Amino acid sequence: MKFTEMLRARWRNADTLLCVGLDPDLARLPEELAGKPDAIYSFCTGIVDATADLVCAFKPQIAYFASEGAEDALNRVVAYIHSNHPGIPVILDAKRGDIGSTAKHYAEEAFDRYGADCVTLSPYMGGDTLDPYLAYAEKGAFVLCRTSNKGGDDLQMIDLGGGERLFERVARLVSHEWNRTGELGLVVGATYPDELAAVRRIAPDIPLLVPGIGAQGGDINAAVKAGMDTEGAGMVINSGRAILYASSGADWREAARRSAIATRDAINSAREL
Repeated sequence: MKFTEMLRARWRNADTLLCVGLDPDLARLPEELAGKPDAIYSFCTGIVDATADLVCAFKPQIAYFASEGAEDALNRVVAYIHSNHPGIPVILDAKRGDIGSTAKHYAEEAFDRYGADCVTLSPYMGGDTLDPYLAYAEKGAFVLCRTSNKGGDDLQMIDLGGGERLFERVARLVSHEWNRTGELGLVVGATYPDELAAVRRIAPDIPLLVPGIGAQGGDINAAVKAGMDTEGAGMVINSGRAILYASSGADWREAARRSAIATRDAINSAREL
């Protein structure tokens, strides 16, 4: 099944736009996992089991695993999701962006080594950097467009002339010329609802990965109003730390689930406004 088909099935069947980011920080793991050799894997699979019925996707961030030498744990977490919660797509948050044979190896890393259904990419070096990923016709990619950090202004808001800003050029290219497989989407932060609305006007039909709610402070109502497609979906709204670290005590799984339910429900309420 293609990535976008998996995503639409989750939007429809699970009635959720929530994505849980898997960002395992050893310094913040629950007390019961402190010092244990397989703590990262145990934590991530615990979060997955606690929230799987509430999400449209999971998004492991590769840096949190790689910095601890836990690439094997990442591989096993992705395999665990596919085996125990089939149909939930996995988005590998890697933000790769390179050319030629290097990009080919990055694509193999994401899709062959880790088994992800989708990967995040940087467009800075141009459209040919996407080619190795598009060779995997059923896999997806979310391309950075208007990111949730303030420093994104340095480049993304540059006026290219004729009233078009750089992030708008990226949105147009990704949604049209570059989207040869129909499996591309855009990353647009919830912290910038006006720009999110501008991207949705340019790209009315493609999925948007929306970070920035929860710990980053993005407004759910404003983001949903700006980014929903005509079918009332079209968004993968990511929350990480607010769900992952809702408790460091013995109730960490239950606390994560409560936080995920609250976030899912807030998103769904915003869809109905």
